[in-house]
Amino acid sequence: MDERPRVIERVTTPRGELQLQRRGEHYEVISNGSFLMATYNGDSERAMIHLAHGWNPHMVRVLVGGLGVGFTLRAALDAPGVAQVTVVEIEPKVAEWNRGPLAAVNGHALDDPRTHLVVDDLAHFLAGVPSPYDVIALDTDNGPDWTVFDQNDRLWSEAGLAHLDQWLAPGGVLAFWSANPAPGFEALLRRRYREVAACPVRAALSDIDDLVYLAR
Repeated sequence: MDERPRVIERVTTPRGELQLQRRGEHYEVISNGSFLMATYNGDSERAMIHLAHGWNPHMVRVLVGGLGVGFTLRAALDAPGVAQVTVVEIEPKVAEWNRGPLAAVNGHALDDPRTHLVVDDLAHFLAGVPSPYDVIALDTDNGPDWTVFDQNDRLWSEAGLAHLDQWLAPGGVLAFWSANPAPGFEALLRRRYREVAACPVRAALSDIDDLVYLAR
């Protein structure tokens, strides 16, 4: 992609600098100078929901960790039979962008009456009173080995998985997005769950596949 990016907005948050920029017809989100997400490479986020639905075709309630540009949320809303999607996003500005310039990109997903937006740290949210979800999809970082913030390591740990388990309905599925293979995390999943799959998904503008990890 040859176009030079144009900064739409740059803000300082308690977690550092966050930037929305436009490159041609696409948008990119940058966190503390590191690429976080873009509207031209959402195939694996959509695939995460499609793969989870294949494991649990009767999913009705979905919990999404991380809003991003809204692709995971949109895919969950579009899945057959889904009645409610709770999406937890730590950055209020990301939610604002999803109601603004990113709304057309994700089909105004936040305006869907089935969407429940929670602006909170996912780890803090999960420490609350559990409510059962048929699928929990985590898209909070670039993967377990490439976290946006150091404190997010807890989400990918044994203790983090224990918290997630409390929120799973019987027969529920955990889905995790990663920008690269994470063999240590996969080994942790295989020690903990009876069924685990590591599903490569071709990433746009990259020679390295994204990975979707499924577990139950």
